[in-house]
Amino acid sequence: MTSPLTAFRLPARVMSDRRGTQRSAPLLGVVCAAFFLLQVTLTVRGTGLGWDETVYTSQVSGSVPAAFFSAPRARGISFLAAPVAELTTSTTALRLWLAALSCLALYVALRVWRNLVPPPVLALAGGLFATLWITISYGPQVMPNLWSAYGALAAVGCFLRAARDRTDRAALAGLCLAVALTGLMRPPDAVWLVAPLAVAALFVPGGRRPLLWAALVAGLALGCGEWVIEAYTRYGGLTERLHRGSAMQGGTGWNFAVDDQIRALDGRTLCRPCDVPWTHRRTALWWFVLPLPAIGGAVAAARAGRRDTALLPLLVASSLAVPYLFMIDYAAPRFLLPAYALLALPVAYGLWALLTAPVGRLRPVLVGLVVAALCCHVAVQLSVTDRVAATSRAMRTAYDGFADDLHAHGVRPPCLLTGDHAVPMAFYAGCASRQTKGQDTSITPAGVVAAARTRPVAVLVPTHHRPPSYARTWRRVHLPDSRHTSGYNAYIKSPG
Repeated sequence: MTSPLTAFRLPARVMSDRRGTQRSAPLLGVVCAAFFLLQVTLTVRGTGLGWDETVYTSQVSGSVPAAFFSAPRARGISFLAAPVAELTTSTTALRLWLAALSCLALYVALRVWRNLVPPPVLALAGGLFATLWITISYGPQVMPNLWSAYGALAAVGCFLRAARDRTDRAALAGLCLAVALTGLMRPPDAVWLVAPLAVAALFVPGGRRPLLWAALVAGLALGCGEWVIEAYTRYGGLTERLHRGSAMQGGTGWNFAVDDQIRALDGRTLCRPCDVPWTHRRTALWWFVLPLPAIGGAVAAARAGRRDTALLPLLVASSLAVPYLFMIDYAAPRFLLPAYALLALPVAYGLWALLTAPVGRLRPVLVGLVVAALCCHVAVQLSVTDRVAATSRAMRTAYDGFADDLHAHGVRPPCLLTGDHAVPMAFYAGCASRQTKGQDTSITPAGVVAAARTRPVAVLVPTHHRPPSYARTWRRVHLPDSRHTSGYNAYIKSPG
């Protein structure tokens, strides 16, 4: 009797063709070029910098004062944005710079796997990952999660190459640098990346090498070193920084957030608290289907003698997903980008096995069904991308309007904003931002009053809310409602 897993068997000619590695470059080049075009077409034009982006960009901006840098954040993405942010205030220039870099980084991360995975499977994996709305949306953004994903993808590939070939020094160096990239962008992700790799070294053939563990440790130290040093110079120590970071996440511990992640797949960049209705359910269909080709891909790779190239990505992806699925009580789809990047490999194995399955007359039907499903999936992803970009454009229009109103009433650089949504509004207005309460507390009410003696200060308060006591006698200016934001009252005090 034929096993139901027979379809998940890759043809030997596909798996053993060494000349195929020479064809990986043009295939990957096409995938990455398409990724760049999708970013430019859908997400670069007219979009504005979101709240977190303004924080990261302000750290290296040549024209905007640095916003308060909270404990969980790392400075890696700021370093990446610095060459453009230092020279120009153009958001489009910054977007294009990061879109080009993300395209190049995707190519490099996939290229690491060229001797491990057949070119068609590798190209398909890249295409699957590059067409997710989360990947397209965050490619040109000043956000660290996609870069953490690139580091994780490259690290696992370099790990397998170094384990297989003791003379591959480039793989050892690549492993160290890839882990360092992840640590520089998201230190917790680096820990959840290194832990399963260190354990896997005990079981992967050729993995029990001191140099392999040394590369992991060195990469972790290089990537997280700056974050740890800053913990002692600015936050009172590593334990205190971790405690503050956990508090800002609402406390870490057992929290089932799988359903939150599913609801957020309809285009919510942040779902906190995620008690909203589950709408646009078709956008989450791929999430439920994902385990089937992933498991099938692992079976196909095992049958072809490449078990570790599918199982290790599955293992590491699961590790990277744990904190965001089970340890925080809200969802942001970008958090799972490292897991999606790694899962793309076994999923691609599974889909390619279906596309090349020896099922006789049924093969055209099977191929047609798989291709149709992929086309529908990509269409849904692109529609969500377009909706997310439209929201970003509307927010940029609103913030630009608020900035123009503040400028018209005398709040011009050098100036200070505090209150609700002061961080992004300050960036658009060219002001500094400080808060008197909450997790971003960086000034006292007396400090705000003192600042008003030397520069324009505005306290932003949602309409129908009372201002703080120290600002009740200040001049009130109404910032009108927009399509995507509620109106604000700005209580303004200028020198003299």
